[in-house]
Amino acid sequence: MHDRPYRSALYIPGSKDRALDKARGLPVDVILFDLEDAVAPDAKIAARDTLYAALADGGYGARLKIVRINGLDTEWGAADAAAVAAMNCDAVLLPKVNSPEDVDALAALVPDLPIWAMMETPQGILNAESIAKHPRIAGFVLGTNDLAKDLNSRTRAALMTSLQLCMLAAKAAGIVALDGVYNAFKDEDGLRAECEEGRDMGFDGKTLIHPAQVGIANAAFGPTEDEIDLARRQIAAFEQAEAEGQGVAVVDGRIVENLHIVTARATLAKADAIAALETT
Repeated sequence: MHDRPYRSALYIPGSKDRALDKARGLPVDVILFDLEDAVAPDAKIAARDTLYAALADGGYGARLKIVRINGLDTEWGAADAAAVAAMNCDAVLLPKVNSPEDVDALAALVPDLPIWAMMETPQGILNAESIAKHPRIAGFVLGTNDLAKDLNSRTRAALMTSLQLCMLAAKAAGIVALDGVYNAFKDEDGLRAECEEGRDMGFDGKTLIHPAQVGIANAAFGPTEDEIDLARRQIAAFEQAEAEGQGVAVVDGRIVENLHIVTARATLAKADAIAALETT
């Protein structure tokens, strides 16, 4: 069980002061400060200094601060890594991870930060288990746009095998997994459906490209009041059953065993973590 919520993870261009400032007031769980796709080639060097200054100024509260660098096979990657190593951030995100050796290369440049991996290439998907098990890896971010391009896929359904392989690898390794972006940021119904699908698959949250998407992701990946109420009733009933020497309880006509209590307690812990984050 993770000790913090990851319901919403919003990409913010590391080159834009206004966007960096606006992010301080957004109700997101994770900010993905981007030095890669969201920054034009001629702005990439200056973006390092812009982002360094914004993170030094702080004001992002308890939000998880992750910086996505350019790939180490680009002209900017190594310098990005060196810059991020000195930034006031919580983790570094490496794009297009194909193997554990890619993680090794970044780990040598950034010795003290957790590393997250963009899972967005066919080779990376096939190596998901070994990447997830790398001792420096703390999370997966699904790069569904790049993956769809490489696979020549046109639908979300065509990506399901890749999504599930990454999910299995993440769960086996005990790391976080964030679902890919939903491109049609004005399509609230479509976003809601994809968030709910990702949640039901087991993802911890959704990566987002626009602030307007935050509320829907937070609602989809956070426990509802009904789920919180059920969790409390399950725990109370099970504890009473145990006190009476029984191994199971019944709530709403359904058997409640110890495995259900593990889930119920995780639900309450997540609700508490969300409440704590929202008060900071």
